Amino acid sequence: MSQATKITYCFLLFLLSFGIYGQESNPFTDKNGAFFKHHVGFVLYDLQKDSTLLSYQDANYFVAASNAKLFTFYTSLKTLGDSIPSFLYEVRNDSLIIWGTGDPSFLNPAFSSKQSYDFLMAHQGKIFFSPTNFSGTFYGKGWSWDDYNDDYMAEISPFPIYGNLAQFAFKTVNKLSVMPSYFSDKTYSINGREKFEVVRQLEQNQFGIPLSPVPPMAFRQWVPFKTSHALTAKLLSDTLHREVQVLEVPLPSTAKKMYATSGDSLYKQMLFQSDNFVAEQLMLMNANALAGELNVSKGIDSVQKKWLSDLPDVLKWVDGSGLSRYNLTTPRTLIAVLKKLYQTLPEERLFRLLPAAGQSGTIKRLVPATNQPYIFAKSGSMGGIYNLSGYLITKTGRRMAFSFMNNNIIDSLSAVRKGIALYLTSIYQQY
Repeated sequence: MSQATKITYCFLLFLLSFGIYGQESNPFTDKNGAFFKHHVGFVLYDLQKDSTLLSYQDANYFVAASNAKLFTFYTSLKTLGDSIPSFLYEVRNDSLIIWGTGDPSFLNPAFSSKQSYDFLMAHQGKIFFSPTNFSGTFYGKGWSWDDYNDDYMAEISPFPIYGNLAQFAFKTVNKLSVMPSYFSDKTYSINGREKFEVVRQLEQNQFGIPLSPVPPMAFRQWVPFKTSHALTAKLLSDTLHREVQVLEVPLPSTAKKMYATSGDSLYKQMLFQSDNFVAEQLMLMNANALAGELNVSKGIDSVQKKWLSDLPDVLKWVDGSGLSRYNLTTPRTLIAVLKKLYQTLPEERLFRLLPAAGQSGTIKRLVPATNQPYIFAKSGSMGGIYNLSGYLITKTGRRMAFSFMNNNIIDSLSAVRKGIALYLTSIYQQY
């Protein structure tokens, strides 16, 4: 039996394994199937044989959503490596001048490292913050402005603090806790809310607290604050209990690096939690390493020339997180990046950093819980979009890469996810 005949035979077997499809149906064109009404593309690639096994509309372009984080992940591995500089600094007489690197971990509750904080606390003289190496924007291209109050759209900045989020919590009905405490006196009362939700004013750090309804038990909400260089200095002052001033001085080539964060801790947060903020800040750091500026757009341009010039299709890539609908890619381009990742990291480490279906991260509930996961992948979803790209270990141990992209979904995303789970489980069984 020829290889082509074997592939066709296996393809028919796993199509027949679906109870939701007829015996001669194709899940992508079957009018009763989960994938018929929207734009869909798929590739299954054998990593060991270096060959494409199955494909459907693999050269068509799709909005990437959070699958764009796979490009950020690969870039960061090639550019930043295992240790992340928290900030750059220089001591002049008794003064400490610091420049941001974009590191998102400083006092971020998602990370445990306190080395940078302890270093700043230990300095006995004056502290100055210089923003001169930042030339980027606080939002990415094409971001939806009306999501500004949602925690997944924290602003981009050179020296983030607390993940650029303010936390509001009620331990009791009448006791509001605000973190950082700097924002405690920047609240006001609002009426007419259908649900209890803290709402920041669009252009300033004034946070509306509903008078009604009553906040639910253990209420907790994170709201992005409006960043500025002056606010960075104020928050540092409030945190370090000493005055920190903005001082615009150029970054010298002799500046030292303060290391405080492991690369894997950032990569895992970005991939497991689909953390948009961490992804954007990683691209800011990549830009600094490759282009000498904290500027996501310039970083992406540099990356595409240096590391991604050999992709099968031109990549339209505008941000690190995938929040923008301007990000367009093809399934076969994602396969190319998955191949690069597989060649860059040992398999054990790579799979440890990716969510595992049935076990962890954003795809924990994709398939039933398992102690031996066989799908390691990054999901990407927004209104009308659900993509899943990653790796699959078949029942016989074959290593596959796959990219499953779904755009313009008008029905339930959960139905599409179930269809994907069935499809990938069938591949696991049949190969």
